[in-house]
Amino acid sequence: MDTLLHPSTSSMAKRPCPSSAENPMLPSFFSQMDNLLLSFLSLSDSSPPVSLDLSFDRLLESAPSDADQSSLIDRAHNLGSLLLRAANRSARKRASLHNSIAWALPPDLTIKVFSMLDSQSLCYAAATCSMFNKCAMDPLCYANIDLTTVVPKVNNAVVSTMIQRAGKSFRSLKLGIVPGPTSSPGSCQPLVYSIRNSVDVSSFSWNDKKTRQGKESSILTRSCLYPLSGDNGAAGTLLRRLHLYNIERMDNASLCVALAACPSLLDLEIVGLHVELRQTLMSVSSNCHLIERLFFESSKTGRDDSLKSPTCVDLVNNCPNISYLSLRGFKLHDYKVRILVKEGSGCINILSSGRVGVVCLGFRKLKYADFSTSYSISGTFLRNLGSGFGGNLLEVLILRDCMHLKEVEVARFLTAVLAGDFKFLRYLDISNREGLASESDWYQRSYNSSIIPLKQVLEVRPNICLLAEFPSEGCYIDIDHMFDSDVNSEISLPSQLSSHTSDGSLLMSSSESSYNSDQGSGNEEYQVSGFVIYEESSDEVDFLVV
Repeated sequence: MDTLLHPSTSSMAKRPCPSSAENPMLPSFFSQMDNLLLSFLSLSDSSPPVSLDLSFDRLLESAPSDADQSSLIDRAHNLGSLLLRAANRSARKRASLHNSIAWALPPDLTIKVFSMLDSQSLCYAAATCSMFNKCAMDPLCYANIDLTTVVPKVNNAVVSTMIQRAGKSFRSLKLGIVPGPTSSPGSCQPLVYSIRNSVDVSSFSWNDKKTRQGKESSILTRSCLYPLSGDNGAAGTLLRRLHLYNIERMDNASLCVALAACPSLLDLEIVGLHVELRQTLMSVSSNCHLIERLFFESSKTGRDDSLKSPTCVDLVNNCPNISYLSLRGFKLHDYKVRILVKEGSGCINILSSGRVGVVCLGFRKLKYADFSTSYSISGTFLRNLGSGFGGNLLEVLILRDCMHLKEVEVARFLTAVLAGDFKFLRYLDISNREGLASESDWYQRSYNSSIIPLKQVLEVRPNICLLAEFPSEGCYIDIDHMFDSDVNSEISLPSQLSSHTSDGSLLMSSSESSYNSDQGSGNEEYQVSGFVIYEESSDEVDFLVV
């Protein structure tokens, strides 16, 4: 017993394979086994199977006891299983040998090709043969993990396994549910997903996906990102891109813990998560100082009003490399957006404690800005944006379906474009399925404006892709009623975009294009030149432009 519990070094040594020199009887034994197996396999397939059954029945009848009969049945089962496994193993060996001869690429190039596949295709390739499986186990193949699906079929264990396989090659992670093959991240179509509005999973039920005997749950939970912070954050330190889509059970705390483990993150995309904008941006500004791309789409359009001015200032100061900013579906005000996009000489930060500090306003490298379906934007943040104070590098601006976007602010902006501002602008979307708001009352909608110089802009700047799609007549829906109902099912963008031009002949003067006038902003929390922001919350900070 002691020997079994504490084996000696000699007993741990690998047992040598028997050779014919040590046992001269082995060749004859192998020969007999080969002949016996050959005879068994030589049985004609056309012979009646009943003969094999009768032969086995006769063997059972010749057994002296019931125990012997059971033993014969068990041995038949075992022998059949062994023969099946041997056949499968030999088939895999032959397939692997065939693939190694027929496959033109060497292993290193095969690994390079596999590293370009999405995760699902990589798993299919790994199941093909042992040669492909060996190549697919290389960490380089898991550098960019994409586990996005149309229906829930990935759990936390799959995520953890993939990250472990990636090792030090880990660079990108995409998780969650993308609502269909026609929707793609970064497009104008909404990516927010709910089970109720998906035709692909009409019979799906969360209860059907709960852990059952023999099956694991196919739902990602709040702990799906734990591998990023585990092991002292080794995996999170390597991560450069993180995309999360419609993970129902994700919360603020879990997301913030994951972001805290990703100091080298360059690209963050969040869609449909039940997390707060303010807390998420605070975590990004505190931990992800190298970030260049930030895409955030709210799960409840128009309801998240959590963003505060100090958070915007911290984000601008701590993450100066952001060139792509998309905050879709949030209740943003113009003065908060102005902090993000308008580059200024600086501002005085007056804290509640009386301390004063100088901070910058506006991302200096911003080229892409998307504030689609932002409920409170009226367009006053556009004033002076391109006349030397910021927005000079702006290439893409999307203000689609901003309910408070004013007709006069759009006209002023396009007049500034005609005057020579925004030289790098190549894409502008001001479409609104409810029309633009009038100057005096946003309940009065404009559907075919005569003061917006769309035609003139297209003539002077033919390189700009200008999307200005408005309904032909009023189809206004009461916003309060709309937000009381299911947001995901009612708020949607047009499936097709078209450029709609106007023959308006009224152009604003060049003096108006400088936006020096601040009358009728529609968002009266500040004034453009030398403004002070007074927030409704006691913990807010006052800002004075200098």
